[in-house]
Amino acid sequence: MKVVYIGGKVVNKTTILYAVLNYHNLRYTLWEHRNWSDFQRLYLVHFRHIAFSFFIMTTLAACGGSGGRGGNGGDSNPPATNSWTQNVFTSAANFADQCAMPRTGIDPTTNLAYRDDIGSITDENNWLRSFSNDTYLWYNEIIDRDPALYSTADYFDLLVTEATTASGSPKDKFHFTYATEEWISLSESGIQAGYGAQWIIIDDVPPRNLVVAYTDANSPATAANINLKRGEKILEVDGVDLIYANTDVDIDIINAGLFPSDAGETHSFLVQEAGTSTTRTITMVSANVTAETVQNVHSIPTATGNVGYLAFHSHISVAERALIDAIELLQANSISDLIIDIRYNTGGFLAIASELSYMIAGMASTANKTFEELRFNDKYPNTNPITRQSLEPVPFFNTSQGFSVSAGQGLPTLNLPRVFVLTGENTCSASESIINALRGIDVEVIQIGSATCGKPFGFYPQDNCGTTYFTIQFETLNEKGFGGYTDGFSPSNNVAAGEVSVPGCAVADDLSKELGDPTENRLAAALSYRETGTCPSVSAGYSRLSSNSLSQPLKINDGIITRTAWLQNRIMH
Repeated sequence: MKVVYIGGKVVNKTTILYAVLNYHNLRYTLWEHRNWSDFQRLYLVHFRHIAFSFFIMTTLAACGGSGGRGGNGGDSNPPATNSWTQNVFTSAANFADQCAMPRTGIDPTTNLAYRDDIGSITDENNWLRSFSNDTYLWYNEIIDRDPALYSTADYFDLLVTEATTASGSPKDKFHFTYATEEWISLSESGIQAGYGAQWIIIDDVPPRNLVVAYTDANSPATAANINLKRGEKILEVDGVDLIYANTDVDIDIINAGLFPSDAGETHSFLVQEAGTSTTRTITMVSANVTAETVQNVHSIPTATGNVGYLAFHSHISVAERALIDAIELLQANSISDLIIDIRYNTGGFLAIASELSYMIAGMASTANKTFEELRFNDKYPNTNPITRQSLEPVPFFNTSQGFSVSAGQGLPTLNLPRVFVLTGENTCSASESIINALRGIDVEVIQIGSATCGKPFGFYPQDNCGTTYFTIQFETLNEKGFGGYTDGFSPSNNVAAGEVSVPGCAVADDLSKELGDPTENRLAAALSYRETGTCPSVSAGYSRLSSNSLSQPLKINDGIITRTAWLQNRIMH
């Protein structure tokens, strides 16, 4: 396994179990660590918001964007050279596609031959250096270091701001890479090797606690002889005690079982049924699973009208079709209110968030209004540095954008003046865009759950030499010009420093009930608030992640979703 470096220091594994991004095989692995001060930045960057969305923006440019491979490289533009002078930059275009290991064959995104030429690691690092100086939102907060002294993975990790937010969290928590081939597969299809069970880590130090958050239909996890349920706890993986494992060998076995690299792998699990002491041993064979992005769509009859509910888990391509179908069903049921469960929605394509917001609010509320405005660094006040086009606000899309439905089809609408959102620590990026954009056009948003992750930023994925880089390039603002929720949105009865207050109730997650069950704590609180306007008391177990508490076990069932990194941000497609 590849060890991730932070600031030139190796992150070792010894005592505390965490999930971090494994750059080598692009999956999340459970990891042990001894030095918390070294690990905190890694945890925040590569794991805390694994469950939190990537605000992903689409349709404004072809994948990667035209002109995005170079940038103008900053104010200085001396001839390209591999010699380094601090704070003197040449154009990134001079180093693009100069690769230590050039690809050959046909690029599937263009159907043309790869443009890679023979180069070096230093060439790749120089491209990253100039590209970051040109397009990174906080380019003037990067410490300029000699690109010849680092591996490319290590160098990219250093091309970030070290500033913090009001709560003390790192300002940039969303800086990562994917192998380009993997990125294309994940972003376009949502297919990934696994079991169709979404794990959630509740307690990340011994005694550890890892449970099932939900499962995807027609997957190994929902096969008749397996039938994993929400809230079931994993006790052992391939005979290794997950709760107290403390050796490298045991941790590697657990990682391999929970996060299979390929389809066709066979692993066994000791499972404890939710709310009981009953255990059973199951064996699952990993498969290429298509994520079920929208679940449990139904209406709940009440004395004051039907209330619609849908669980929305991910803004990936296939969600477009699923959301349209869901809204059409709820429209047919004549709902008077809507509850959207985005507690586990870590993000995805921003255009899908725009479509959903339009379908909620309708034409009258959204016509000629801004869904989100992009603001790049001060080198580009009026121009998109990736597409080279003039900056234009992202609208509320009233037609399909061509993800999984033919482009240009009119979208159904509910025309609602308010919406309830069920949120958690894993509600991030594109999911937060729904909240912010609707508040920007005076649709009432009522938040039930816990604080969101806080990511009003986004980026264009950028390929170079077979690696796709994600580095923050813009911040986003709603119709009213607001976007400063870097510490998240929080229900108004339990707001911490830096969080943006939203009317609603702080309620802990309830893993004892299925999502969509009207008696599940968060859904029940939303239904009650709708009738009475009051909140249940904040439960004794309610807590939140923060930069000051990350070294402690989580205290509530609002744990960390283990999900691929790109689903944590706004990404321009």
